[in-house]
Amino acid sequence: MKITIDGIVCEAQKGEMLLQIARRNNIFIPTLCHSDALPGLGSCRLCMAEVMDRGRRSVVASCIYPVKGEIEVFTHSDKIKSIRRNLLMLLYARAPEDETINKLRKEYGVPDNIRFSGDIEEHCILCGLCVKACEELGSSAISTINRGVTKKVATPYDEPSSQCIGCGACAYVCPTNAIKIEENDGERTIWNKTFQLVRCERCGKPFATREQLEYSNKKLGTDCGEALCEVCKKAVVGEKLKDIYERTT
Repeated sequence: MKITIDGIVCEAQKGEMLLQIARRNNIFIPTLCHSDALPGLGSCRLCMAEVMDRGRRSVVASCIYPVKGEIEVFTHSDKIKSIRRNLLMLLYARAPEDETINKLRKEYGVPDNIRFSGDIEEHCILCGLCVKACEELGSSAISTINRGVTKKVATPYDEPSSQCIGCGACAYVCPTNAIKIEENDGERTIWNKTFQLVRCERCGKPFATREQLEYSNKKLGTDCGEALCEVCKKAVVGEKLKDIYERTT
């Protein structure tokens, strides 16, 4: 099946998300809440695109729009650019000092003297990626709380959560670096909770919390043996493959 995006003819599979097709063909569509590992949010709406399907135009969120037939897509029409400007104006009002938001704001011509202004310390845009990452992991230590202008992501009562394992997945997926994670002297602090870091048994580098490793072992239903960082894990796999190759040749 073929679809046309901004005049470019692209191959597509039925049910494939429009954003995936665009990215595969090097067509840029801005996103904030999208992660390939955590698809399906569609909350930031920056990825909006116009779709022409059998003579009818509609505006869709490309990250959650499954292609079902031959369509024509416009990702940077005047209408779409206007929608993105309005969205970025609201995001800028919430997080006026955030570097990511300001970069996009300038690209789309949103002025810096808008009517509303938020907390200069605020960087969270409530995209929900961090909450979904925590849920997918199975911990569910954080969630969105409150309503309206007081809505935020937090642990229950802003207290250290017994469910948090200090893995940092929430911070790693955050598009605006709103979640603070600090590592110092073999300790990691996140969500008002401090964890001791386990050192890699090969290189000695602190790389994960004990709670994180225990949780992973429990989920996998096995004991992973040596506590190894990602670099050393790859090195061990390489050594094993080399040994197998040498013994079979």
